[in-house]
Amino acid sequence: MSVAIYIAVMAAVTYLIRMIPFTFFRKKIKSRFFKSFLYYIPYAVLSAMTIPAIFYCTGSIPTAIAGTAAAVVLAYFNLPLIVVALAAAGTAFLTGLFM
Repeated sequence: MSVAIYIAVMAAVTYLIRMIPFTFFRKKIKSRFFKSFLYYIPYAVLSAMTIPAIFYCTGSIPTAIAGTAAAVVLAYFNLPLIVVALAAAGTAFLTGLFM
């Protein structure tokens, strides 16, 4: 019975999160500042969720820094995501072997 209550609460919260913007913003948003603010929210949220996981997943800060540095450098050169991910994981692994 408690699982059903948890699911109902999660459904209500999810619905409210999606419904509230539609009820408050009926007209098109014209403010340049507010539009740019809304544009960058997904990137900020993704970064806030990803960065802590990057530094705690390896169990070693130096390996996490090495993998992150490799990913940033390769992403700067617009390499495909699979290349960046594999190179970052490989760099973290090799750094862990030598530390």
